[in-house]
Amino acid sequence: MTNDTGRAPILIVTLIGVLWGLNWPAVKFMLTEMPPLTIRAAAFPTAALLLLLICVVRGEKLWPAARDIVPIVITGSLIIFGFNVMTSLGQTFTETSKAAIIAYTMPVLTAVFAAVFLRERLEARHIMALMLGMAGLGVLASQDFTALLNDPTGPAIMFLSALFWALGNVALKSRTWSLAPLPLTVWFFVVSTILCWPLVLWFEPPSQQSWPSTPVLVTLAYHAVGPMVICYALWTVLVGRLSATVAAIAALLAPVVGVASAVILLGDPLTWQKVLSLSMILASIFLSLAPRRNAAA
Repeated sequence: MTNDTGRAPILIVTLIGVLWGLNWPAVKFMLTEMPPLTIRAAAFPTAALLLLLICVVRGEKLWPAARDIVPIVITGSLIIFGFNVMTSLGQTFTETSKAAIIAYTMPVLTAVFAAVFLRERLEARHIMALMLGMAGLGVLASQDFTALLNDPTGPAIMFLSALFWALGNVALKSRTWSLAPLPLTVWFFVVSTILCWPLVLWFEPPSQQSWPSTPVLVTLAYHAVGPMVICYALWTVLVGRLSATVAAIAALLAPVVGVASAVILLGDPLTWQKVLSLSMILASIFLSLAPRRNAAA
């Protein structure tokens, strides 16, 4: 990987962080008229088709080796289907700002799972990051501990989404794939589409739903084209050029944008517990993603 820290990569990665961050209030807004599984069932095949078109234009190899089929199903069901479905469901039970904070414990969990399953070295900074992240969740829970005890559904689902993302990243890193990252992502979306639609037909039959309003449909288009297609496509193109420091911008910026936009656009209350919890989790992300000194040298 080359350490390209020019302005263009930084601006593009910043764009990715902003688009991912704005996706949190976008999903919450769509939930006012669309059920959670239906949102993902509409976005998954749209993203798959648009990313497929990009792959065709770029001349990417599209068909995976037979040995990759089962790993593609497992990884796609975790990193795309599991994470996205859980974040949609979680936002039906909790504030968007809280949901974003809880979900972004995922980089720290990824480091821990990588140490367990991939035997990557778990350094002191990873342990500190985990402690900071969990402490941040504790601060967030203290905002209304009684309500959390009475109904822990939302936070539990959001933490499960972070677990899915972390396990999916470990599965992604666990092997050498026969496909480049972008066509591999197409297959992850295909798997997610296949998994999602039977659930929609069973739990959220389209025949029992009303057609969404124009603002919700426009938001759905943003959700599919922006956070899914544009972000994944740009990230895939840039990932080989980015230093760890530049790449971390997206991970650090997304929860900040998510919380801020939820406060501004959705009217979520901004409490000192949220600010402190977000700060602690951002610090944990920074610790978990910062390169080792000898690696940086």
